Amino acid sequence: MLITVERVAATVGWALIGVLLLYAAIRLFDAVDPINYQTEIRQGNIAAGVVVAALIIATAAIIISVIVT
Repeated sequence: MLITVERVAATVGWALIGVLLLYAAIRLFDAVDPINYQTEIRQGNIAAGVVVAALIIATAAIIISVIVT
């Protein structure tokens, strides 16, 4: 039972770290890129949404590979 609790705690911890890293990567991208993607998406710019979605997917893939290895 104790091993299961430890594994659940470790999983939750790694998930939290992954979410924080993803959030930090998105904020860093917003700071570096001169385009305000939030405004563009609110105005209906689908291409801006695709760029942000691609950033999130690519960053998540990198974070997952780092956590797994």
